Amino acid sequence: MAKMTYLEAQRWASLFLSDQQLDESAATYLLQELSGLDQTHLLLHYRKDVPEALLDRYQAAIRQYATGTPPQYIVGTAPFYGRSFKVDENVLIPRQETEELVEWALAILPQTSQRILDVGTGSGAIGLSLKAERPAWQVTLSDLSEGALGVARQNATALGLDVTFKQGDLLQPVTGQALDAIISNPPYIDPEEASVMDADVLASEPHMALFADHHGLALYEQLAAQLATGVATTHHLFLEYGFQQREALTTLFEKRFPTATVTARQDIAGHDRMLHVAM
Repeated sequence: MAKMTYLEAQRWASLFLSDQQLDESAATYLLQELSGLDQTHLLLHYRKDVPEALLDRYQAAIRQYATGTPPQYIVGTAPFYGRSFKVDENVLIPRQETEELVEWALAILPQTSQRILDVGTGSGAIGLSLKAERPAWQVTLSDLSEGALGVARQNATALGLDVTFKQGDLLQPVTGQALDAIISNPPYIDPEEASVMDADVLASEPHMALFADHHGLALYEQLAAQLATGVATTHHLFLEYGFQQREALTTLFEKRFPTATVTARQDIAGHDRMLHVAM
């Protein structure tokens, strides 16, 4: 195989992805992640030859991305709230927008010891980020998927964070517990919207973590019902939701909890994204 400099390899990848009408930013992302070079050091290496093994791996990764595999699954990690999290086909890739849900919870909740539950934790990105920022908090990560919990456990170990893991549906694993806050980014996509979603998301990310019945509202309705019937209790509920669900969710929680304060919030892009229910 002919040698390539880092600049030549990146240009090759960008042209390849352009011809496939794919996001060319993946060329830089994959090169940085596979080489271990940040943007500054990649620039410093541009005129140097890429080691043969790395070039082989990089070109294979670009071709794999072109078949529909998200870059984060290819490298096996994704950034979230300043940390790197292991991801695979058992979990969703954490999104930048969800960092704002973490930020909101950190801003509202006291820094003193809190009992926190991250429902549907997936990779553990939300709950582990909270624990890392607030070491005094007692954080529990729950998920219906044992595969997802396996990934979350690996991330907790890698980050050196002491948290509790529970497998089960919504609040059932913590039945009878009094919690200070519950936080969740549950499945909320209406199955009817699948036809307009990115093909790589549909092909690669776990459907049980994406879709929910009743126009994407089913998990919120079940969570509200469990809280209303005392399966577990909490003072604060933080939720991420789809951009068209604010009105329905506000109505749901206001009716279920007439004395609660229900506040919706947009993300940095101006999309309806988050709900806080203060019980």
